[in-house]
Parts: sequence; structure tokens; C-alpha cells
Amino acid sequence: MATIHPTAIIHPQAVVAADAEIGPYCIVGDGVSIGARTRLIAHVFLEGRLSIGSDNIFYPYCSCGVAPQDKKYRGEASETHIGNGNTIREFVTIHRGTEGGGLVTSVGDGNLLMAYVHIAHDVIIHNHTILANGVTFAGHVIVEDYANIGGLSAIHQFCRIGRHSLIGSRSVIKQNVLPYSVTATDHKSEVYGANRIGLERSGYSAEAIEPLQNTFRLLSNSGLNTTQALARIEKEIPQTAEVKELLAFLRASDRGFVK
Repeated sequence: MATIHPTAIIHPQAVVAADAEIGPYCIVGDGVSIGARTRLIAHVFLEGRLSIGSDNIFYPYCSCGVAPQDKKYRGEASETHIGNGNTIREFVTIHRGTEGGGLVTSVGDGNLLMAYVHIAHDVIIHNHTILANGVTFAGHVIVEDYANIGGLSAIHQFCRIGRHSLIGSRSVIKQNVLPYSVTATDHKSEVYGANRIGLERSGYSAEAIEPLQNTFRLLSNSGLNTTQALARIEKEIPQTAEVKELLAFLRASDRGFVK
């Protein structure tokens, strides 16, 4: 049997792994499944069609799987998926999906969601991201692997945050953020070049990082428009796997991108 504190309330139809731990005053609703070695410290609220994998830890006062803050939501049977090895800190809110967004909100594996992070309906968080205190996502956002978003940042709906990107604190992001970039907002959003330190920590070589840095210079600081910059990048910059990925991201950015 799982370790369940006597003050916790577990719905009879909830599925709790035998080695999970449910702390004081937690509420686990109908349709929730909790995987192996996942721990709810105290005062955690879980409801809806919510699947949680193994080795996660939920801190007090977080709420996951609750109905979205979307006036178009009419109670459709949408879901929330949380993978393995995530740390979900105090007062985090994760809302389930809507029919207009594919019916699923998901968080992958190995993510750190610091206090007061809000993940709205139909947001897709991939793996190994760091979302600092107070980061807020509107609906339908995609955050790719190893993205690092600074505290109190707000991400507009339908934006895509590229992998290994770093967003500075208190940024307001209204367009897609390029993979491997450092992006921040003062009076306007700007790209400051490659996320060199983050890439080095992830094991990228100088030979992989330097072409990215030169690509960002042409995109951001050359005075060229995007079409002209892309032509020069394809002509002058070694077409490494990372540069090719960045160019593919650019061409798929229907919302435009932070430049």
C-alpha cells in the first residue's frame, strides 16, 4: 500500500502506485493516476483526467489538472499529463487542455517548475526545462527541451520557445524565441546572441557554438532584413546540425520571432 497520511482524501477511483507517498491534507480526485515513488508533500490538489509518472515531487499548495481559465471550455473530457522526475514547487498551477487546443496539457520529464509558475490550457512543456518563480504561460505555448525562462516572465499564447534558449527575467514574449538564443525584454524584446554558457554546460563544443553565434549576429545586428540574413547565413555560415535546426525553426515561425 502507498504511504497515505490519514488527513489526505483519495477518491476511490484514483490510482496510486504502491510506493507513492501522499502527505497531509492532499486531495486526489477521480481520474487521477500517480506513478511510482512520486511524493505529494502536503496540501496538494489534483483532479481531472490527470496522469502523473514516477519520481515526481509536488510541494504544498500546488494545483494540477484543474479546469482551464478559458470561456470556451464547456467541460469537455480533456487531460493533463505529467511525466517523470519533475519538481513542482509551491503554488504552481497546471490546467487541463481544451477542445480547441488538442485536449491535452503536458509536462515532460526532468523539469523544474519554481514557485507560482502558471501553465495554462494546452501548453506543452518538453523535457529538462527550468521555469523560474512566477513564469506565466498563456494557452497553446510550446516549450522545447532545456529552455530556461527567467522569473516573472510572461509568454503570449501560441508562442514557441526553442530548445536550449535562455529568456531573461521579467521578459514579455509575444513572438517565438529562437533555439540556442539568449533573449530578454527591456523596452522591447531583443536577442543577445547564442546561449553560450548554457550550451557549454550541456556539452556543446566550441565548434558547434561559434556558427550559432555568427548566425545570431547576422540575424540581429547586421541591419539586414530576415530574407537577406538567411541568404548570407546559408552562404557564409557552416551548416551544422544546430544551424540547420535554427533555420528550420525560423521558416516555421508563423508568429514571427524575437529578433
